[in-house]
Amino acid sequence: MLYFSKEIYNEIISHAEESYPHEACGALVGEQKQGVGESAQRSGIGKNVLKSRRLENMNKDRANDRYEINPKELLQVEKEASLNGLEIIGFYHSHPDHPDRPSSFDRERAWPLYSYVIISVQNGKTASVKSWTFEDEKEAFKEEEVRVS
Repeated sequence: MLYFSKEIYNEIISHAEESYPHEACGALVGEQKQGVGESAQRSGIGKNVLKSRRLENMNKDRANDRYEINPKELLQVEKEASLNGLEIIGFYHSHPDHPDRPSSFDRERAWPLYSYVIISVQNGKTASVKSWTFEDEKEAFKEEEVRVS
């Protein structure tokens, strides 16, 4: 399960809408908790998003359907998180005029155990938001419950 404050959730929604018709992308910084919430107690892990960090979409050629994160920018976010006793627990990106389901490209680029939040933006407005994760390289994405409080 992935937990957001209303403020952080609204930040990523705003970023997705402002970036339309291009894909927005960013990092989710927080902590993994053991036994957070009912569903997490069954699986043993919950992720608490404490900060979001907007990242530049470096893919200028296909910005409407692909995103690429600058490795130097990502390293900087990792360092900042570590200094605060936190870690990158996931990423978010938008799908302009497409569903909030991961593409095959998204799956090829994904890493196990991270949360991947996808914001479907239709005509400039958020239509839906889902999070996806997987534990093993050979698995397909599984939907992860999102809680906003």
